[in-house]
Amino acid sequence: MEKYLKQYIGEIYTIVETQDLVYIGKEFAEEYGGSKDTAQLKETLAKAKANAASGIPELIEIATKKRFKESFAGKHRKDAKYGWYRLDSRFAIPVYNTNEEIERYNVFHVEMLIRHDKNRKLYLYDIVNIKKEPSTPPKQ
Repeated sequence: MEKYLKQYIGEIYTIVETQDLVYIGKEFAEEYGGSKDTAQLKETLAKAKANAASGIPELIEIATKKRFKESFAGKHRKDAKYGWYRLDSRFAIPVYNTNEEIERYNVFHVEMLIRHDKNRKLYLYDIVNIKKEPSTPPKQ
């Protein structure tokens, strides 16, 4: 997964709701796949996080409910000098029946962890707190 995520390094995306620019830094790929949060995920949520990797630009663009948090770990005092932001986002994974038709969607809620760097830019750091929402049947 880390190799796949490296394609995003250097990209910049805009959160539609706030018009904030979010940069993808070099540490993103390693943190996304190797964070404590990722290591604690059970099978379904771990697979969901892996699938979410293909939609990083869209997850950023549709993110909502920006909220601030002070820097919470000594190791981040330098690289998150101005603290952290959390934003909510969602994605869906289709579930297919035996005829390879979409039967329903598994919808997941995530929090995007954004660090406010010493250069005053916002960097996507990780996607955490993944939770499955109730399934949604396809529209007929």
